[in-house]
Amino acid sequence: MERIWLAGSFLVVAVTAHAAGQIAVAPAEYREVEQTYSVDGLVEATRQSTVSAQISGRIKEINFDVGSRVSKGQVILRIDERETAQALAGSNAQVLQAQATMQNAKATYERSRQLFEQKFISQAALDKAQADYQVARAQAAASEAGAGQASLEHGYSAVVAPYSGVVAARLVEVGEMVMPGKPLMVGFDPSEMRVVVSVPQYELQDIGVNPKAMVEVPSLNRWVKAVSIIVQPLADARTHSTQVRVYLPANEPGVYPGMFVRAHFVVGKANKLVIPASAVLHRSEVMAVYVVDDGGGVKLRQVRLGETTTDGAVEVLAGLSPGEKVALDPIKAGMKQ
Repeated sequence: MERIWLAGSFLVVAVTAHAAGQIAVAPAEYREVEQTYSVDGLVEATRQSTVSAQISGRIKEINFDVGSRVSKGQVILRIDERETAQALAGSNAQVLQAQATMQNAKATYERSRQLFEQKFISQAALDKAQADYQVARAQAAASEAGAGQASLEHGYSAVVAPYSGVVAARLVEVGEMVMPGKPLMVGFDPSEMRVVVSVPQYELQDIGVNPKAMVEVPSLNRWVKAVSIIVQPLADARTHSTQVRVYLPANEPGVYPGMFVRAHFVVGKANKLVIPASAVLHRSEVMAVYVVDDGGGVKLRQVRLGETTTDGAVEVLAGLSPGEKVALDPIKAGMKQ
C-alpha cells in the first residue's frame, strides 16, 4: 500500500473568492509529491517498567492508582515494615555485641604482647590472643555488614518511583501479602513515545539507510513528523519482517501507549494531481466535490480519490482535470447551487 504527501513544507494553494457568492476555491493541479510505504503500528513508551517487591510483607498503603502522575522519588506504596524493623534492631544488637567482643579481644591481645615481651607467656599464648582478636574483628565486620543489609531491606518497605511518569497498572490491593519479585505497579514516562512497526524485508531497500517517515494518528486526525528512526538489525524468522522503531517528538500531546497509528516511510517521488482535502464532500461511500466554473456556477461532481497528504491535500485519481476549480467549503457551495 502506498500513500503520498507533498514534498517540502505545507501545500500552498491558490485560493480565490468568486464574486458570485464569495465561494473560496482552489485549482486541481499537478505537484511533486513523495510516495510512501505505509504500515500499521502501535505506540509504546520508550521508558516503561514494572516495579516489584523486594521484601516480603503485607501491603499497608497505596498512594497512587492507574492514571496518576508520579514524580521521581515519590512513595507509590508501602509494605508493612514491622518485620524488617525487628530484623534491623536484631542486627544492630549483634553489631554492639560483636564490637564489645572485639574490644575485649583487642585488650587481651595487647596485655599478652606486653607479657610476652617480659617473658611471662609463651609464643603460643601470644599467637592465640592475636588469633582471637582477628576473629573478633572479622565477626564485628560481618555483623556490621549484616546490619547494613537489614537497613537496606527495611528501606525497601517504601516503594518509590524510579522516574517521573504515569501509573499504567496497579497489580496489588491493600492488605495483600507479597513476596520478593511480586509485580506491584507498571508505569511509563509519557514524555518519550515511539511507534513500533514490522516492515517486510523486501521493503527495507526502498526505505533506505536514512529513512524518513511521518506518523498518522487517525484518532486525533493528526500527522506527526518522526524525530528519528531505528531499523533493528534482526529479522523475524517466521514473518521475514524487521522491527522498525519510529521515535516521536518529546511530550507529543494526546499520544499514549497502545494507540493505533500508521507510519509512512518515504520511498520515492512522483507528480500527482491534488486538491485540498477540505473540498471533498463525503456521503457514505460516495466522495464528491463542488466544481465552480468561471461564471460562478456550482456543480456537484463525483470523484475518485487516492491518499491524503500530510499537509491537507488529497490525490485525485478520476473526475477532475488540471485547472478546474473546486469549492473549499462544500457545505456553503451546496447552498449556492
